[in-house]
Amino acid sequence: MQISVELTLTPLQNDFEEHIINFIKRLRASEFTILENPLSTQVYGEYDKVMLFLTEEIKKAFGDMDHVLVYMKMVKSNRSDYEPGF
Repeated sequence: MQISVELTLTPLQNDFEEHIINFIKRLRASEFTILENPLSTQVYGEYDKVMLFLTEEIKKAFGDMDHVLVYMKMVKSNRSDYEPGF
């Protein structure tokens, strides 16, 4: 089953920029399709593989910071090729 996941990592500490950059770089280095915009990063791929990968990466991010939020939205389908038709 293919999924699309939108993530926003929000460190609640002063040295936030380095943590966000490191998180995005780890996502980019994965086997998955990754799309970015100024507000979030999207990950596209097979459900079990994506969720296993994200569980590990979010755990790493939580281990690197004292206070952090992760916002996540998921859609059951790979929407990486979406283009608005209007």
